[in-house]
Amino acid sequence: MTNRTVAQLLSDDITLQEVEIKGWVRTFRANRFIALNDGSTINNIQCVVDFENTDEAILKRITTGAAVSIKGELVESQGKGQKVEIQVNSIEILGDSDPEEYPIQPKKHTFEFLRENAHLRTRTSTFSAVMRLRSSLSFAIHKYFTENGFYNMHTPIITGSDAEGAGETFRVTTLDAKKPSLTEEAEVDYKEDFFGKETNLTVSGQLEAETYAMSLGKVYTFGPTFRAENSNTTRHLAEFWMIEPEVAFMDLDGNMDLAEDFMKSVLNYVLEHNREDLEFLDKRLADEEKKLPQAQRSPMNLIDKIKFVVDNNFMRVSYTEAIDILRKSKPNKKKKFNYIIEEWGADLQSEHERYLVEKHFKCPVILFDYPANIKAFYMRLNEDGKTVRAMDILFPGIGEMVGGSQREERLEVLKEKMKALDIPEEELWWYLDLRKFGTAVHSGFGLGFERLVMFATGMSNIRDVIPYPRTPQNAEF
Repeated sequence: MTNRTVAQLLSDDITLQEVEIKGWVRTFRANRFIALNDGSTINNIQCVVDFENTDEAILKRITTGAAVSIKGELVESQGKGQKVEIQVNSIEILGDSDPEEYPIQPKKHTFEFLRENAHLRTRTSTFSAVMRLRSSLSFAIHKYFTENGFYNMHTPIITGSDAEGAGETFRVTTLDAKKPSLTEEAEVDYKEDFFGKETNLTVSGQLEAETYAMSLGKVYTFGPTFRAENSNTTRHLAEFWMIEPEVAFMDLDGNMDLAEDFMKSVLNYVLEHNREDLEFLDKRLADEEKKLPQAQRSPMNLIDKIKFVVDNNFMRVSYTEAIDILRKSKPNKKKKFNYIIEEWGADLQSEHERYLVEKHFKCPVILFDYPANIKAFYMRLNEDGKTVRAMDILFPGIGEMVGGSQREERLEVLKEKMKALDIPEEELWWYLDLRKFGTAVHSGFGLGFERLVMFATGMSNIRDVIPYPRTPQNAEF
């Protein structure tokens, strides 16, 4: 008796053999044909029941969602659509599923409905494919960094700093919400709090990762980050995962080389290892886009979009050159952009980024040397005094995918930038120490994992690429 997964049974050479398989019933039709899935593949295996010689009480319990154990002969299929099927010898119901109550019936459900049933949505083909791809991408990321000499670092989830200076953080406290301890000035006395200071959930592990890069050389973080931004859009989550490599002795050019090689590697991994899931999601996306007006449809299908990134060299363009291209572009001159580019210093929007990638250069683009006043304090100031050594990678269909920079390694310059932005030195004394003791050029970047999963799966809402989304007014499950 061979106990294998559905994926193994469907990929093995066809041989007559007795097998045992456990899974969940997707459909049961004609009182004879069970479509069984165990989560190992997008595909179901057909199990053919000899209903005339099967207890009727058992047959009634074979319902959508029921967990079953089946023993039988793996044989060449007589029907279309599958190479093999199982001729059932015995069936055991492991867990019943009441068809009157089970929400994931074999019909089309809206994604909104499935979010309300997120604990069961991976029983559908779409979400099982998305989450298998998420898992593969996660593995590919660790694999890439391990093979390239990086050390994985677990940065703090609770922190006293706000790396981005955004101010939109979740406070961590044990103080009484109704009657917190107060100072003589009638302000909250954080000295009485658990950590003796004001703390929050981290928005980034970058600053801490820099400290380890300046001793271990090459490190990366892959952990949860939190932002209390009251944004109910298809691209915002309050809790999400970030990948942040930091490398000592690497300048911006090396940073761009690393980011390009990294993105190509992890996407190529899923092209090679998740082909069936990608083909399913590719067809799903094509069917969805048929309902849209022609102007809103993507010029590339999902797999072609991924290959577009893997197969093309990324074009490297300065922010200044990009602004010039955009200012002279037809959509800008004819005021087709929602945000018209009029002068140098404008913060680029997704529509501008996509124009550069999809229309002008027709390849992924890395923009670099941004205006200092629209970028973070820790980015290295260029000699012109008005731009910083920042870089963003732009992808088709999504715009910015990666953001990074060469970090400011000069103590006095960093102190001046912090002073101008009103960032107290005492809060980041340890960060400044890196510039006192053995400072050196170093660089890194950040990649929002869910944004990568969106790109690789073709899903248009970030809530659909994370198991249990955390958004304003929603922390279900």
